[in-house]
Amino acid sequence: MTNKISSAVIIGAGIFGVSTATQLARRGVKVTIINDGPPANGASGRSLSWLNSARMRSEEYHRLRMAGVDRYRTLSAKLPDVDWLRFEGGLTWDADGAGNEIDAAYRYEISLAYDALHVQGSDIAKVTPGIDGRAITPQGAIFNPGEGWVDLPILIDHLLKEFSALGGVLVTDQGAASPLVEGGCAIGAVTASGKRFEADAVLIATGPAVPRMASDIGATIGDGTPIALLIQTKPLDHPLRAVLNTPRVAVRPAPNGTFSLDADWAAEEVEVKADGSLFVKPETLQGLLTEASKVMEGNPVLEVASYGAGPKPIPGDGEPVLGELQGVPGCFVAFSHSGATLGLIVGELVAYEMATGARHPMLATFRPERFAKAS
Repeated sequence: MTNKISSAVIIGAGIFGVSTATQLARRGVKVTIINDGPPANGASGRSLSWLNSARMRSEEYHRLRMAGVDRYRTLSAKLPDVDWLRFEGGLTWDADGAGNEIDAAYRYEISLAYDALHVQGSDIAKVTPGIDGRAITPQGAIFNPGEGWVDLPILIDHLLKEFSALGGVLVTDQGAASPLVEGGCAIGAVTASGKRFEADAVLIATGPAVPRMASDIGATIGDGTPIALLIQTKPLDHPLRAVLNTPRVAVRPAPNGTFSLDADWAAEEVEVKADGSLFVKPETLQGLLTEASKVMEGNPVLEVASYGAGPKPIPGDGEPVLGELQGVPGCFVAFSHSGATLGLIVGELVAYEMATGARHPMLATFRPERFAKAS
């Protein structure tokens, strides 16, 4: 794609879709978002939403994530009093045993000048409140003061207000949409109800459905999508402020004194029925609550307010998939884990590419065509 555009259709009203749509609207592009229900009704509504670039990953991915965190800092400076975007640090530790990588992770973070402290459980109260130091394994934990969290559904609502004020249109009553391709080029989208929305460019930002939708129009995207489970607790007066990523549970503060919880082991216990529906066992929910209580100061009694289970978008090689499909000019994709951390920066850079026809260098290693080359 080489020409500038005047109109675009975004399929998906999660964080990538809404962020990109808002950026395009800021550039004066006429934008329509199509979603199969209310905004954030997919993976964005089940995200732990920890803002970070912790542990070890490729240099290119680290740089993109750091740019993502930077954009949230800018937003936080504009909205210092909101309760849905906070930067109060993150704490992580590993299970005791030969597989413990805390020391290696700490040394790697320091090599990148990523703000990090290696602390023992007995000293954790001096660094950040609300944690039961007895839960931290002998190898210690890493505290990253610059990390934070965001409530994605609230952020999406915030962006949609601006999007609407800029003349953007959100369509939620026409069912699911798919790219409209004619002559080998994307010319818009068509909904399940048969309505056509023609435009100069299309973005597929449907979370875990991206690989399938790309395949339907002849493109290959590696897919490693698992099932995720997120619990939202009832309000609790508790001093925990940092996001915790521990061997058995991740705990993230949330607005109004609530907490969000998840864990890989709990997600693996979610049963997929023959009809594709998901069943979460009560003992899985209770297990997550129990594990969260163990790492929180005072071991409080936690109760479930709500929970959600569903696919969590993860590309086959773990790296983001961003940009135009080379075999389908005018059709772009945004598919990645870490949707919260990358939410604002991906919207900015994908909108740049859609609006200008230029390729941004920060997305060079994340192009969808890498999967076609590997096949």
